[in-house]
Amino acid sequence: MRLTKSTDMALRILMRLAVADGDESTTREVAEAVAVPYTHAAKVVTRLRHLGVIEARRGRGGGLSLTQVGRTGSLGRLVRQLEGQGDVVGCEDDPPCPLRSACRLRSALRGAQDAFFAALDPLTIEELVAAPTGPVLLGLPLRSPS
Repeated sequence: MRLTKSTDMALRILMRLAVADGDESTTREVAEAVAVPYTHAAKVVTRLRHLGVIEARRGRGGGLSLTQVGRTGSLGRLVRQLEGQGDVVGCEDDPPCPLRSACRLRSALRGAQDAFFAALDPLTIEELVAAPTGPVLLGLPLRSPS
């Protein structure tokens, strides 16, 4: 299973904020640090704010910070929210798969998808940034994303 680019960006942004150690960062700074385009990062930040995993304050002294839920909530739950409940394969796409009424692949893939998320359930963003990852995140240079 492959995560969407949006979910990948969200996880990188959250990990960078987790090591910020209370220092608030702007969306632009975080986007540059994790090498993602600012416009995409802004959309992801809006989604993360809506999910309650980050706080965003505007103006002087503003910035982004992780909430307690963002820091210690289940990674599996978060990825489920970001990815949605879609099937791994497009059985009902246009045109629909002609095997869909008798196919066992769909349920097998659903089981694999459930196992994937279940493997992420006990993890948190806080755990993901433990050494050696945290120091690497802190050492990322600011650069223009491509």
